[in-house]
Amino acid sequence: MHGDTQAYAKLKKKNGSLYWNVMNDGRLDMKKEIIVVDKLPKPPVPYSHGVKAGNFLFIAGQVGVDPANSKLKGSSIKEQTEQALTNMTNVVKAAGSSMEHVVKTTVFISDFKDFEEMNKAYARFFPANQPARSTVQVVLYDGFKVEIEAIAIIPS
Repeated sequence: MHGDTQAYAKLKKKNGSLYWNVMNDGRLDMKKEIIVVDKLPKPPVPYSHGVKAGNFLFIAGQVGVDPANSKLKGSSIKEQTEQALTNMTNVVKAAGSSMEHVVKTTVFISDFKDFEEMNKAYARFFPANQPARSTVQVVLYDGFKVEIEAIAIIPS
């Protein structure tokens, strides 16, 4: 960009791909915005359901807690994965995006023996153009089998 060209950074679509239009001095002008989701319980510890920075959405790890009663949804990995991703869907929608704009997930699983069942439930939320994903085995809080965090794009 040269001279008096207006300076801005905006996510645009070109040939089916999203890309950043950068300000004329090469910087991206991003602000931090906390995403509050009324459909989810207030976090019991200091974190936010999601944080918007520019056109990026950073989604905190979602677990299989049913917001209707604040209890763990079932004891199976399938039930907990479906609930965690339903909770994530609520965060993404509250920020003005959708699950099709999720670009990266990290799945924290308590036992890799449950991987296939988790993967089947996960695949129903991402039927096409799946995001990049990492899956790691960790120790989760009592009874929790899965936690999923994500990064999404919020289209302009």
